[in-house]
Amino acid sequence: MDEKLTALLNELELFGNDNDARATHRAEKMLNITPDTGAFLALLVRATRARRVLEIGTSNGYSTLWLADAVRSLDGRIVTVEQSRAKSEMARANFARAGLAAWIQPQLIDAGDYLTAQPPASFDFVFLDSNRGEYVGWWRDLQRVLAPGGMMVVDNAVSHAGELQEFTAIVRAASGYLTALVPVGKGELLILEES
Repeated sequence: MDEKLTALLNELELFGNDNDARATHRAEKMLNITPDTGAFLALLVRATRARRVLEIGTSNGYSTLWLADAVRSLDGRIVTVEQSRAKSEMARANFARAGLAAWIQPQLIDAGDYLTAQPPASFDFVFLDSNRGEYVGWWRDLQRVLAPGGMMVVDNAVSHAGELQEFTAIVRAASGYLTALVPVGKGELLILEES
């Protein structure tokens, strides 16, 4: 990672923390991942050689930049889905500042609608950091769009374990998947499609 990107990530981390401390409504918060989660995601993308990455929940693009830097080294692409126009515009500006816009395809759309429209095995790696109450309803489409041998990572698996309880149970009951809970950041649920 170059110094320019490191400096921008540090700036966005501080901005997100300050913003979230002041914001009174959840929709106004950035709700960014932690820096150690960003490093972990980048490592996973590189280790799995995932060239087609999907992120659900762009916010201001903090996590997207970690993922984009990883896919850039693999000549891959990341699609990032956000339904808030204000956050999507903020993220696009951050992608340009980072010099990573060429590797990122932002989508301003409801994630459920986006998933429904994607062909099977579209993505090697999926990162879920969105409205946790929707994950159960998205599960069939998430399974469909994940390529054989692909990996899915779900953020907040420890910090919001109660909200993810039903989704986690459905995933663990599904055949053909390996799961692990990793205590990085706010907790990451790793889901590997066995093929």
